[in-house]
Formats: sequence, structure tokens, C-alpha cells
Amino acid sequence: MSTPADHLVVFTPSGKRGRFAEGTSVLEAARKLGVDLDSVCGGRGICGRCKIDVAEGSFSKHGIESRADHVTAWNAVETRYTGKRGDFAPGRRLGCQAKLCGDVVVDVPAESQVHRQVVRKRAEAHPIEIDPVVRLCYVEVAEPDMHDPSSDFRRLQDALAAQWNLPGVTADLPVLAGLQKALRAGGWKVTAAVRQGSRLVAVWPDLREVAYGIAVDIGSTTIAAHLTNLVTGEVVASSGVMNPQIRFGEDLMSRVSYIMMNPGGDRELTSSVREALDGLVGAVTGEAGIAREDVVEVTIVGNPIMHHLVLGLDPVELGGAPFALTIDASYEAPARDLGLRIAPGGFVYALPCIAGHVGADTAGVVLSEGPYLKDELTLLVDVGTNAEIVLGNRERMLACSSPTGPAFEGAQISCGQRAAPGAIERIRIDRDTLEPRYKVVGCDLWSDEAGFDEATAATGVTGICGSGIIEIIAEMYLAGVITQDGVVDGGLASRTPRIEANGRTFSYLIRDGEPRLAITQNDVRAIQLAKAALYAGVKLLMDRYGVERVERITLAGAFGSHIDVTYAMVLGLIPDCDLVKVASAGNAAGTGARIALLNARSRAEIEDVVRRIEKIETALEPAFQAHFVNAMAIPNKVDVFSELGKVVVLPAPREADGPGEGGRRRRRREG
Repeated sequence: MSTPADHLVVFTPSGKRGRFAEGTSVLEAARKLGVDLDSVCGGRGICGRCKIDVAEGSFSKHGIESRADHVTAWNAVETRYTGKRGDFAPGRRLGCQAKLCGDVVVDVPAESQVHRQVVRKRAEAHPIEIDPVVRLCYVEVAEPDMHDPSSDFRRLQDALAAQWNLPGVTADLPVLAGLQKALRAGGWKVTAAVRQGSRLVAVWPDLREVAYGIAVDIGSTTIAAHLTNLVTGEVVASSGVMNPQIRFGEDLMSRVSYIMMNPGGDRELTSSVREALDGLVGAVTGEAGIAREDVVEVTIVGNPIMHHLVLGLDPVELGGAPFALTIDASYEAPARDLGLRIAPGGFVYALPCIAGHVGADTAGVVLSEGPYLKDELTLLVDVGTNAEIVLGNRERMLACSSPTGPAFEGAQISCGQRAAPGAIERIRIDRDTLEPRYKVVGCDLWSDEAGFDEATAATGVTGICGSGIIEIIAEMYLAGVITQDGVVDGGLASRTPRIEANGRTFSYLIRDGEPRLAITQNDVRAIQLAKAALYAGVKLLMDRYGVERVERITLAGAFGSHIDVTYAMVLGLIPDCDLVKVASAGNAAGTGARIALLNARSRAEIEDVVRRIEKIETALEPAFQAHFVNAMAIPNKVDVFSELGKVVVLPAPREADGPGEGGRRRRRREG
């Protein structure tokens, strides 16, 4: 039974309630009830994180008459705080200073919640709950005393235990090296960054309210880093750099070959990627105007070979069957062990890999898009040199990889190039005249619009990048320039000079000039081979799942974010689906890395999900070849694209009129 001095406090929006003795601070009551109320300074009225609103009125639901004077009056600490930081909203108080003297309803505003939510990039994805592994704790440490021989670190440990209930905190030597200077510079008042409640990461003099983390996506071509505020979840700076390993080989297998042929090659590749990462740390911290030491945590994602190399693991076994990973679980290590100069005790966390060629980048996509949380059967495709594919929902998840090769990135294409100013990224072909018009990276005008030549004078028109290659092949098919089997129809040369003889085959001229840009028969074949490999991988997963259709498709990766999904389906890169439910997710792998950076529980979540994903090895599946052969046709030889047919008029199957690849003249087939 409560005594007359006990007061009932009800917190909203959580609904948690309890009785506390008169004089108990609202912050203390919140902590004892497990209410989400923030504080860095430990209740000293310095940080201002614990702002609360005291409700006034009669709350019959709670059986409470709540009034502002049911907590102690505004005091000198709050006056001092507002003098330095500015006035509060009307009726707002500091929870550490407002003490109970009656029954009260207390509202905790969103900005005062530790685990505030930041909505992910798309509405259907669940939000990020901000709860990083590193927490800032302001403490007042006892000064050294001739009568007490305890060390500075011992007294810091005692302060963390007494003021934050964090007993037994440990610290590595690099953190201890700066401890005494920080304590004396702060007048024995410091902010300690504590990782997972047990490990000291950094110590700063006085009150420090913000710490930062960096989420990194290590691709085979580019590396992207996002500096993130661990309190608000805001990305405050981003930067990217070409992966310097390119000098050892354009694609992953060529880099593995380099390592196999050059003793110590793995150390060379590891050193180069780590130097690039450290350079990115300097770039993003410099852009944000903060010190490197303000960064307390780094999360990384990447394909299995990049994952292994950045961790210093030899990836040679990934170069051939059975594609054994050294480690598939998540892994964390001191940042200094990877050559990253951040907070002296800062850590790097690598998300888990799924299989030998389905990496931590795909785990990041899965974490970002959350198919394991949905009933809808979702297909995730990360289009690249090695396509990584995931199919599933909350009931079951399957994954595989498929060797698409570098054609989608512009390699193996006669006029292909990487996305850069001047590269054609969008193209349309007039169905009557077969004349093309196009847009290039860095210019918003179409080539047939006034001012295009002037707008592109500085860059020129230099080639065709990946998204443009997909569009041009699909447009050539829709315009009848190529048949369903991918043969450039030489019979159209009588209609347009853009159809040109090219040895025993034909090509389609896009631009006559310098450089001269044309799509050859070999270019079409390279794209057919790449898209057929990807589609065959998708079909294997659908077969194993026991379905003929998927309900949602998400294209991930930097390349996937630039693909027009309609053209991807026309080409037969992805299976038939309601186009409303086909979308690009952008850099979903990087988003997954940011989620793992901001939310500690998400790490255990993705580790559990990855272990439950069933891995399919395409090379061992007898049906792969049959699916591959059917997928060489545009969009497919046997699969019906009824949803696509609702928005696009697909040509009737036919054969070319002119000589084909073998030099023989072919008869037009009816229908």
C-alpha cells in the first residue's frame, strides 16, 4: 500500500506508470520504469536532453488530476540552462530538475527520447530506432588525493559505476593514453564514450553531446562513406572514391588471379583498400568540420571478396568451387587494426556474409528492405558484375549469385563506358523513322532539343553507360531493329542508313561523329548473355520456392538505382510483375550499413536472418542451363510477360530479313 508521500506518475506515450516518493526527479522515475527519456549529463541540468511536458487537467483514464505545480518549481539550474541555450517551449521542464510533489502525467516529446525513430527512405520499410552501440556519459570524477592511491582510470570507473550504473568498464591503451589530459582539461568533468556498456572508446573534456559514426559500402569499383550523427541519425557528410584495387584488375576474379600469381598480393590489395577507407574518413570529417576522434564507430558492407580483403583475409578460396568463406558471421575489430584513424578505442563492425558470392552488401540490402518482415513475396536484385539475388518473405528466404559479367557496366560493349559526364544514359528510338534521341549524364536536355550541343560542348558525347545500354537494347527490340532472338535486322537498311553492314552482321548507328557510337551484333549478344545469367538465377530461386510469379521487385545498388525498371523488364532482366511494385532502392547496401550503425539490435537481427537464408549454388543446378537458354530471348522465349504487356506494346516474334550472324538470309516467320 502506498504512503501519503507516494505520488503516481504516468508517462506518455509509453503508458508506463509507477508510484514514487516525494522529491523523486522525473528523470529518476523514468529510468526506474524503463521510460525512454534521454540524458547525457546524468541529471545535472547541463545537456538539456531530458526535456519533458507536464500535462494539466483531469485524466479519468489514469485516475489523475495533473497540474504543473505537482512538480517542483522552476529552479536556478533551469534558469542557467536557458540563459546559455535559449528558452524552452511553454510548459516544458528539465526532467532531472522537476521533482514530484503530486500525481502527474508526463509527456516525453520525440526529441527527448533516446530511441527516437528516423523513417527509412521508403514508406513500406520499417523505421530505424536510434540506439547505437556507443553511448555518451558525462561524469564528474573525484580528484586525486594523497590519502587515496587509486588511479585516474580507477576513479573514472567508479564514477561510471555510481553515476551511470556501468560497472567494470575497460579501456585499451590508446584510450588510456589520453585519459589524464582529458580529466585535467575538463576540471575532472568529462564525457566518456562507452561501447556496449562495457568498453571505453574515447574521453573528452567537459560535456560532449554528439558523437559520429561512418557507414561504408565497399564496392569493387567505388567506395562510398556516410558520416552520420549517432544522436539524430542525420547523414552530415558523404564522399566516394574509386576503389584503388582497380589497378590490380577491373573485376573481382582478376584481382583474385593477381593474388594467386603474386605472393603477397593479398596484402597489397588489403593495404590499398584500407588506405582509401582512411582517406574517406578524412574527407567526410573534413567536410563536416569535425575531428577524426569524434568518430567512434564504423560499419562496413561489401561483396565477399571486398569483405575479406578489407579485414585482411586471403580471398583465394573464393576464386573457385566450393567458394569457401574464411568467416561468414559478422565481425568486429578495433579500427586501428584496419589502419583507420578515428577515436582511439573506436571499432569497425562488418555485417555478415550470406554465401561464397552473396556478401555483406546483400545482407545490408536485406536489412534495409526488410523482406523477412513482410508477407509479400519480394525479389531483391543487386545488379553488378556478379548479380546477388534474394527471394522471400517472412516465411522463407532464398539467395544465390549469378555471373553476369561487366557488360552492364559498359565493359565488353564497343561504345560502353562508366557513368560520367557525356555518357548516354537515356535513349528513345522513333518507331517510324528509327531515328534515336538521347540524354547524357550532366545535361537535362534531349539531343533533339535546342541548346543540347552548347550544353554538352564541354564534355561531348563520349559513350553509353550501363543504364543507357539497357535502354538502347530494349528500344531496339521495341522498334523492331532487333528480333526476339537479338539479331540486328539487316533488312531495315532499306528504311534507314542507321542500319549498317558490319562484316557478316549489322549494327545500329546512334551517333555519327567523334566518337562514332554504334551498337554492334556483338554488343547485343554481350547484353543477352549477361541478362540471361541473371534471369536464370532468379528462375532457380522461384523454382526452389515453388512459385511462378513474384509480388514485388526491388533493384539495388548504384547501377540498379539508375535503371528504368520498365526497360529492365522489356529486356527480360527481371521477371514479369506489376510495374507499380517494381522499384529501385538506390544504395540499399549502404542504408543497411547505416541501420547497423544506428541501431545495436539490428546487428543481432540481420545476423539471425542471414543464418536462416537458404543458399542456392547456381553452378550445381541442372535447370540453370535451360533457364539461361530461354532467357537469351527478349524478353524471354517461354515466360509470358502479361503485366508488362499492359503498359508496353511488345512486338510479335519474328526473324530478321537480312543476313544473320551466320551470313545466311533468313525468311520472315509468320506471327
